[in-house]
Amino acid sequence: MPRKSTRLTFAVLATGAGVFSMLQSLIAPALPTVQHALHTSQSTATWVMTAYLLSASVFTPILGRVGDLTGKKRTLVAVLLTVLAGCLLAALAPSIGVLIVARVVQGVGGALFPLSFGIVRDEFAPAEVPGRIGSLSAVIAAGGGVGMVAAGPIVSALDYRWLFWIPVAVVAVTALIALRYVPESRNRAEGSVSWLGAALLSAWLVALLLPLSQAGTWGWTSLRTLGLFAAALVLFALWLATEARSRTPLIDLRVMRLPAVWTTNTAALLFGAGMYAIWSFLPGFVQTPSAAGYGFGASVTAAGLLMLPMLLAMFLSGVLSGRLQPVLGAKTQLTAGAALGALACGILAAWHDQQWQVGLAAGVFGFGIGLAFASMANLIVGSVPADQTGAATGMNANIRTIGGSLGTSVTGVLVTGHLQPSGLPYASGYTHGFALLAVLCLAAAAAALLVPAARAGGRTRTAPAVPADADRLLPVAERDDSAAPVSGS
Repeated sequence: MPRKSTRLTFAVLATGAGVFSMLQSLIAPALPTVQHALHTSQSTATWVMTAYLLSASVFTPILGRVGDLTGKKRTLVAVLLTVLAGCLLAALAPSIGVLIVARVVQGVGGALFPLSFGIVRDEFAPAEVPGRIGSLSAVIAAGGGVGMVAAGPIVSALDYRWLFWIPVAVVAVTALIALRYVPESRNRAEGSVSWLGAALLSAWLVALLLPLSQAGTWGWTSLRTLGLFAAALVLFALWLATEARSRTPLIDLRVMRLPAVWTTNTAALLFGAGMYAIWSFLPGFVQTPSAAGYGFGASVTAAGLLMLPMLLAMFLSGVLSGRLQPVLGAKTQLTAGAALGALACGILAAWHDQQWQVGLAAGVFGFGIGLAFASMANLIVGSVPADQTGAATGMNANIRTIGGSLGTSVTGVLVTGHLQPSGLPYASGYTHGFALLAVLCLAAAAAALLVPAARAGGRTRTAPAVPADADRLLPVAERDDSAAPVSGS
């Protein structure tokens, strides 16, 4: 296939990233079924989600950087094959331990996000990149919604193992097509992987995210929780020192300090807190029996259908965002997306007695997610050099996940802090939780306002760099072509 035939390339990228995004949420509604089928406890079953989260957080930025260095297509195919192996192992898992290991393997697929964004930047004409990234972001965002909607019917009609058998078939075909038709990267970073940096990055991420995900079980003041938080702080400081001194850092900290990058990442942290918490707690809210004074007693399938407006809205807004960017700009879209998230959470805090109110709020939040996902990716891609695309977008996805863990944990404290005699949360817990999420999304909108204004050509304005090799920190389109050789020529 000629290099300029990019439709199939985009279809491969969208399918791979969409399947991984779907795997994030697909198993959550089925956890009670998994717990019963594999004869395990609820606390052990939650590790099916926790293991996936930790694995994805570790591998997303590391393999994004590996793709920058060794070739994005090569790394993409390897990641797809790894996800295929993880899905196959999960479908056949005879015990909860094997299933947890399978989820760790699946988590490697987190690298599909930065690799896909990097390939889009390499293979599409500059004028097409914002629209393609918007569409790809829409698929990624919608994938999580598809998982929530589809889990109930699949488990009811077939078995929870089909939540993995279906991705096995899809990922296998996607990997074969990627191997045959996706072109190899023309832009390569120089140097090698900083394995010390990778080890320290992995260590502080696990030390931070593990207590965030388990604090509800361990207790926020337990020795394990506080000890891991302290370890995360120390390891983070060591990682910063190591990366700052490395000649070939895993994550170039100078790139992370660019105004458009750190402001976008701040917005990602805050918006991720609201988004993941809504995904985690809204289905539980609608499934609560009305005898509790709220909720609708919805089944898993019905709860998924109530999330359908969110799924449709996030896909629609993600697709439209690429067309709107030349008119509105990515900064405006990110601000609007975060503001819509705040509005949706405000609606849920004030009005949640009728199903249509929940559906309306879900739709508004979905529209905000689509705008925010696409604009964050476009802001990062448009602000970093081509050979840093994988690492930078991988860190942005990671920061959003860290925010999600924080938001979910804090919201969980508010919702479950005081329980009724029946063991169900009080309505006030959800009200306070939704109000907090509204504040976090408003803070994300405020952070988005700090993103540097776009200049002609759609690129963000970056501050003058001090280092002598500062030209390497500029987007490829802004470098002096006379001073840099064209790779791959």
